[in-house]
Amino acid sequence: MSTIRSRRLDPAALAGVMSRDVVLFRRYWKATTFSSVVQPTIYLLAFGLGFGSLVSHIGHVSYVPYVATGVVATAVLFSSAFPGMFNTFIRWQFQRTYDALLAAPVDVEELVTAEILWISIRAGVYGLAPLIVGFAFGLKPEPGMLLVVPIGIVTGFGFAAFGVLIAAVAKTIDNFNYVTSAVLTPMFLVAGTFFPISSLPHGLRTIAQFNPLYHCVALVRDVSLNTIVTTDLLHAAVLVVFAGLMWRLAVWRLESRLID
Repeated sequence: MSTIRSRRLDPAALAGVMSRDVVLFRRYWKATTFSSVVQPTIYLLAFGLGFGSLVSHIGHVSYVPYVATGVVATAVLFSSAFPGMFNTFIRWQFQRTYDALLAAPVDVEELVTAEILWISIRAGVYGLAPLIVGFAFGLKPEPGMLLVVPIGIVTGFGFAAFGVLIAAVAKTIDNFNYVTSAVLTPMFLVAGTFFPISSLPHGLRTIAQFNPLYHCVALVRDVSLNTIVTTDLLHAAVLVVFAGLMWRLAVWRLESRLID
């Protein structure tokens, strides 16, 4: 087993791990892309066109553009947290891939960072799917939409790291069901994706404001609808802090499991 090296992130080590992920991704990109794109698109069509026929506007925003910009966060969540959990657990527990990688000049910090970074880049790109679908239903292109990818990457980094953290503490892969049902599902339901959190009871509204997915929704919606305000700096700061915290926790916990 590899020994712990000094804390550093060697670009060559990161590139080596990520290049392996890219090669593997070529084998299953169709299935991954299908699930990552179609699921949030179904939400968009179901809520945007379904409820959209009953609710024409949320504030000054038409309901379909409101949902289309909100579902971006859902696409990022699904395409980052789940790969972070399942890929990490399978490669660590069943395939023993990480043991082999750590035999190379790569430490756990570099391994975890590269894995999370690759997942987050994919998540940022997949986050564009709801916007593209939304164009067909009245969402107008705005220059600020160019910021959706970097917002998705930062958010995806945090949730991918969260997934790695869960994989590092889970005893069996079945434990992920608890996280999906008790954490991720409530998280995207009270993130302002389909309705404003201001309509929630006071207690839930306060909890929702600590939800990083809410800050992603608010930031994506503002840049996509050209309604950028100073509060968006707070949203961006929360996402950066969440990503950094989850990253360090993921590295710490997985390192304790991989290093004897």
